[in-house]
Amino acid sequence: MNRSEAVRSHGAPSSAAPDGLFSPQEWAVRVDLAALYRLVAHFRMTDMIDTHISARLPGTEPTFLINRYGTMFHEMRASDLVKIDRFGNVIDPRARGANTMHGDPDRFRVNAAGFTIHSAIHMARDDLHFVVHTHTAAGIAVSAQEHGLLPISQHALKFFEKLGYHDYEGIALDLAERERLVRDLGTHKAMILRNHGLLAGGASAAAAFHEIYFLERACQAQVQAMAGGAKLIVPPLDVCRRTASQFQRDDSSEITDTAWRAALRLIDDPHSDYRC
Repeated sequence: MNRSEAVRSHGAPSSAAPDGLFSPQEWAVRVDLAALYRLVAHFRMTDMIDTHISARLPGTEPTFLINRYGTMFHEMRASDLVKIDRFGNVIDPRARGANTMHGDPDRFRVNAAGFTIHSAIHMARDDLHFVVHTHTAAGIAVSAQEHGLLPISQHALKFFEKLGYHDYEGIALDLAERERLVRDLGTHKAMILRNHGLLAGGASAAAAFHEIYFLERACQAQVQAMAGGAKLIVPPLDVCRRTASQFQRDDSSEITDTAWRAALRLIDDPHSDYRC
């Protein structure tokens, strides 16, 4: 799809799927996932071509989308995402028989470590349709601190007693690690990967973005607060628990969706091509 085809008469990019290639349902997921990539780039949570964001596709057979290896997050488009199955085989209709983690070396290669981490979560947690993994400086710094995320900011209190921790085992190439990743995440929506980075998921792109944004900001605040050298103030236990529960109130999904729509305006302009 070229740019002229992707622009409506009023100048906004179109969300129309290329004819015959994808179902409307898959294309909608592709567009949301591409937008999530662009927003993660906008907020400087990228690590060159490393780290990944994935989405589970609707259907009876578990399949999901992940980034084409080598595409930068800020340039991600809906058509750049690669469809794979639970075993890591590329099943994208454009792949012409490409399979396993490598696929077409130019267009359909996906990262093996990304497959290990994301497939583990998608296969175990039907409620987490979108999964984000980052290697930010603040996230890595907190992941290397023995005490983990401290309840010293409102952002951090969102995750109070709702955050998993997974010990570092090396580059995630061993499929056996998936069982331990799932175990350590438990029922949570976010996890700190020790000596590695952050992981968060949600039922929608909006929810996943909300989780990773708050977790990243909490880590940034902690690193800066500790760098100041002054004694830190930790709220009482009952306040920590009450604040965490306040983030789960009835209108939380509405707030999350409103924040997502507002965030999309940061990347949605007449020249944006993420919907292509």
